[in-house]
Amino acid sequence: MRRSLPEQVLYETRRHGIVLAGSLSKALVLAAAGAALVALGWPYSAGGVVVMAVAALIALRAVWRWDRTKLVLTSDQLYVVSGVLRRRSATVRLSNLGAIELEQTLPGRLLGYGTLIAGELEVDFVPEPGELHELVAGLTGSRLAA
Repeated sequence: MRRSLPEQVLYETRRHGIVLAGSLSKALVLAAAGAALVALGWPYSAGGVVVMAVAALIALRAVWRWDRTKLVLTSDQLYVVSGVLRRRSATVRLSNLGAIELEQTLPGRLLGYGTLIAGELEVDFVPEPGELHELVAGLTGSRLAA
């Protein structure tokens, strides 16, 4: 009887920090508006406090979701796990993997992120996608499609 080797984690990362830009800029604008309302004095200050609390919740939610989304490459599969209360996982087995593609926009090339497409799995905002692309291609023996 042939025994298979245990699965090993070869690469693990979060999505690129650029995913936080939209939510954090929205929270910053709301916080500034809330501070302006607080500066106007009563009764506007009560609304300003509420607006600043909403801004803080938006920022907290964005960072929490970013922190809870992981991209993992093991010796057997590539998967993305996300979610806090309801966990989601998308997986593709390396043995079933065909073409591996890497897409990078100009901002993505400048800031170091891209989209990795491996079979049915498409993961956007992957940090240093070239490194992961080469790792996956090396494990599957497939041709690089960049």
